[in-house]
Amino acid sequence: MRRRVAFLALPVPQPRHPFLATAALILGGIAIGTTEFVTMGLLPQISDGVGVSIPAGGHTISAYAAGVVVGAPLIAALGATLPRKGLLLGLMVAFAVGNGLSALAPTYETLVGARFLAGLPHGAYFGVAALVAVDLAPAGRAGRAVGTVMLGIPIANVLGVPGATWLGQTLGWRSAYWLVAMLGLATVALVALQVPRLAADRSRTVRAELGALTNLQVLLTLAVGAVGFGGMFAMYSYIAPTVTEVTGLSSSAVPVFLLVFGASGFVGNLVAGRMGDWSVLRSVVIGMTGLGVSLGLFALVARWTVPALVVLVLVSVLASVLVINLQLRLMQVAGAAQTLAAAGNHAALNLANALGAWLGGVVIARGYGYTAPSWVGVGLAVLGLGVLGVSVLLHRRSVRGPAAAPAVATRVA
Repeated sequence: MRRRVAFLALPVPQPRHPFLATAALILGGIAIGTTEFVTMGLLPQISDGVGVSIPAGGHTISAYAAGVVVGAPLIAALGATLPRKGLLLGLMVAFAVGNGLSALAPTYETLVGARFLAGLPHGAYFGVAALVAVDLAPAGRAGRAVGTVMLGIPIANVLGVPGATWLGQTLGWRSAYWLVAMLGLATVALVALQVPRLAADRSRTVRAELGALTNLQVLLTLAVGAVGFGGMFAMYSYIAPTVTEVTGLSSSAVPVFLLVFGASGFVGNLVAGRMGDWSVLRSVVIGMTGLGVSLGLFALVARWTVPALVVLVLVSVLASVLVINLQLRLMQVAGAAQTLAAAGNHAALNLANALGAWLGGVVIARGYGYTAPSWVGVGLAVLGLGVLGVSVLLHRRSVRGPAAAPAVATRVA
């Protein structure tokens, strides 16, 4: 039996310009996606700018991810009863401030702290933006609405990250964070002007949202993402020095690699949706297995430009398959705690970001070279498959049991 989650929206004010309201939500995603990944493209410049080694500089990536992990469930739960438009505005103001502080950071330690602060609004923004999109969508189009809002990430990977990386290489790494801060402020203005004010849902409570964390399948699904997806970040966090030191290209080639990775994410989104309609659990298994295999291949072919780019496409597509179907799986098992589920997936994936970046830096610092993080990624994918195996086993037992869970209907207000 498959569980299905239905979204039933209450009557809400409609925006005067629906396209601009949606664009406002997407723009926030572009800003967040850009700041999440641009540090990886500028890691050598950032590390040199604050006077630390590249492995130590990788800890700024982990700091941002740690901010997401802390902020996503906390803000999602505490903000569940607040008006969503106001919450969106507050989150993006905090996001812009965090990136402005990153651009101003005079030392390595202050940069790490600023990256942590910049990460706090990340997961909660995507969770709340997805719910706002559902509120504003016509009946029966909730899934498309959520998918549209999530376009911010692939757009960031195609345009924002390569553009910000080029800007940082040309004008200095601080300029990339200033660009992101300005995107955040532009989002604030557009949300304020175009997104209608939505009434707060007083039926939701912090206790009800946090109750999802007592659901074993929710915890296992979050663990699959936190561990298994760390493999992708172990490799991607050090893509810039890999391109220059292993592939032997100039730093100007780094934005090209980032562009290929981002463009492949669009393909991955299309593939992931169709696979999810077929089977969410099987798609997660295929995504995790394929990700582990492709990371191993990348380590083997990274010295050659064309093979490295081809395998990077595979990594991006399979990563998208995994991420989207993990989100669908959380929506299946989270019950009424949809806010926490929407934000929790981003927390888990950024825990993977922190774990992957840290472990990748460890093996590089020990002298194993810039392909070593990809092999770390293979190991993390194997561990993720182990956790997934436990989840699938318990799922099958619950389905076969006499008290299989009924379908869940969730109202999004």
